[in-house]
Amino acid sequence: MADIIARCEARGLRMTSPRRVIARVLSEAEDHPDVEELHARAARLDAGISLATVYRTVKLFEEAGILDRLEFGDGRARYEDAERDHHDHLIDMGTGEVIEFVDPEIEALQERIAARLGYRLIGHRLELYAKRVKD
Repeated sequence: MADIIARCEARGLRMTSPRRVIARVLSEAEDHPDVEELHARAARLDAGISLATVYRTVKLFEEAGILDRLEFGDGRARYEDAERDHHDHLIDMGTGEVIEFVDPEIEALQERIAARLGYRLIGHRLELYAKRVKD
């Protein structure tokens, strides 16, 4: 939580009480919540936080580079801390579950592809959409 708040303050954002609550909720999230879920969690900590406040705060944090906006094909924007360790996502299209993973072979392959095309890879985002195979 302090890290998100410190990054917000370092970027010159005024950290009101509702923004601090939202930052806390974001820092504690182990999933990829959308704005409505963030609001529900924040409202449990401060019933005075409106959905509009959460929308404005998420937009502000995203524009400041604090949050990454993720879209997994279900029409909902979801969010995670922009400074989390790198990982990719597998999205279960049957359940909506989002599985985070890191695969050294995929990372190396992406580097080789970029180099072969004359580039140095500076970042990427990989999302795999899948359906579970029945046993």
